Amino acid sequence: MTIPDTGVRVEPGSFRDPGNRVFHRGEEVLRGLDERSARDWRALSVTDFFRQATSTGQIVGTEELTPTPVDAPWTAVLRHERIPFVSHPYEWSSAMLRDAALLHLDVLRAALEAGFTTKDGSAYNVQWRGARPVFIDVGSFEALRDGEPWAGYRQFCQTLLYPLLIQAHLGLDFQPFLRARVDGVEPDQMRRLFGGARRWRAGVPTHVHLHGAMQARNSAASTTDVRAQLRAAGFSRELALATVRGLTKLVRRIDHRPGDSHWSDYQRTCAYSVPDRQAKEEFVDRAVAAVGGGSALDLGANDGRYARIAARHAAHVVAVEQDPAVVDTLYRALREEGETRILPLVMDLADPSPGGGWRGVERAAFADRARADTVLALAVVHHLAIGRNVPLPEVLDQLTALTVAGGSLVVEFVHPDDPMARRLLANKPDGLFPDYRRDVFEALLARRGRVVARTELPSGTRTLYQVVVGG
Repeated sequence: MTIPDTGVRVEPGSFRDPGNRVFHRGEEVLRGLDERSARDWRALSVTDFFRQATSTGQIVGTEELTPTPVDAPWTAVLRHERIPFVSHPYEWSSAMLRDAALLHLDVLRAALEAGFTTKDGSAYNVQWRGARPVFIDVGSFEALRDGEPWAGYRQFCQTLLYPLLIQAHLGLDFQPFLRARVDGVEPDQMRRLFGGARRWRAGVPTHVHLHGAMQARNSAASTTDVRAQLRAAGFSRELALATVRGLTKLVRRIDHRPGDSHWSDYQRTCAYSVPDRQAKEEFVDRAVAAVGGGSALDLGANDGRYARIAARHAAHVVAVEQDPAVVDTLYRALREEGETRILPLVMDLADPSPGGGWRGVERAAFADRARADTVLALAVVHHLAIGRNVPLPEVLDQLTALTVAGGSLVVEFVHPDDPMARRLLANKPDGLFPDYRRDVFEALLARRGRVVARTELPSGTRTLYQVVVGG
């Protein structure tokens, strides 16, 4: 499709379905539909299934713009509810991926019962309102044609089921697998991982080995041939529903709970005294309240203590933590609380998510998505500057780059004589960090913004700063 110069910005990750395209106009999220997709949408929009799914929040809120804008090269234009922050599946914990898979299957089951199906089964069809998943790919729905299988089965396996099996059965974090390939884990790769006795683990015989064998057998056949064979064999909606029910039962069964990790008990074992923690919480609360509303980013969120404080004032909070087990525990707690403002994500701040997919922009880099009105960088600087050897000026460059102009950076400097800093320095050659000093840190801060508040914690080895970036 050609798009006229109307000031809209096309979403780089929306191109794989030629029947519809997502774009942005100011703060609006719009979707253009061609004639066939518009026909499917209009039939879908009047069903009880769709109305109920949007009212309960399972599917993103959507309405058709009427009349269709005269300059639009589409048959219909939809407007979607804006999701506060777009994340990628390799930034989720195992419980998040599992809940995303279950939502996908619940939506598909209800769609099949209403006479619809989905064109794909990608994990990228799901986003989050805090700790609640929401299905966003409204353009994926189409009228069900009896005799045809679910077109999204392979994508579902590669981006949702296989990563869950890797985590549950092998004890390996799935995030690197999904980050490495935008299309997920291939069946051939899974077959190599699940050989020998592993081939009999739950879900593996059918969805890995049988799936791979059938894919290899049908690789030379056209899609039309395969569909014709299935129709002739009597494939029906009932069989499709049985497949969805079987997948749902399997995904519910593989509820992997990560064990303890180095960071899972950090709040108890770290060097904070009760007075230090109280003073820190009060400082953070005042700093976020001074900004008022907007977005917040908590870097190194751990158990979410300060993300929760930020959520008292910010409209939404993205809580970033490196350890997948810690994020999983936080997500499960937020889910139980019904929290819709705090989104926990797995992220190594020294190796954040890069741009990926087609031309490196199909999946936007974390730095391109994450700018916030308030950025919390508490007990982070020393881990990057000493633990990961990132030059101190570059650490602050990154932190200020994530803060919108005029927004607040709330940052903690851990003095070289602090027990945690001494522990990190003990593993480094003597004299490696001569510029890791408070006076140097404060001079670097002054070049990047205006320090509006500062407090030294009662222990005397940590100082907190609130900096208006660009101020």
